Amino acid sequence: MIHALAEELGPWGWWLLGLVLLAAELVLPGVFLVWIGAAAIVVGALSLLLWETSFWLWQVQLLIFAALSVVSVFLGRRLLSNGNAVTDEPLLNQRGASLVGRTATLHEPVVEGRGRIRLDDTFWPVMGPDLPAGTRVRVTTSNGRDLTIEAI
Repeated sequence: MIHALAEELGPWGWWLLGLVLLAAELVLPGVFLVWIGAAAIVVGALSLLLWETSFWLWQVQLLIFAALSVVSVFLGRRLLSNGNAVTDEPLLNQRGASLVGRTATLHEPVVEGRGRIRLDDTFWPVMGPDLPAGTRVRVTTSNGRDLTIEAI
């Protein structure tokens, strides 16, 4: 069945698959299908050149397509990743970490190591030594949403 389909579509089947995958990328954006579509188009180009050769069987074409898909996805992710990009706001999506060093007044006393402070418009749970409400404190560390404080 696959052999008959490969023979019927010829080398243009890979081009068709590549274009369908590129169109699917427009519908389902994620910059993933574009690399697999590019691999299909490359196999289609190779098929145009090698179609009449005896070793260019549909199994070989599928293996090359699979290998090119994996390689192109990894290279594409590396090309588009900006993990080492320098930013002017490195703590933009780390709100708790951006509060380290700030000072505040305890809104609720710290009892048994737990209390609350108000920074800007948000109440934050804090951990630290027992202190009465109204004490000025400095945020020393952040662990997710919990902040560790010390009296100043």
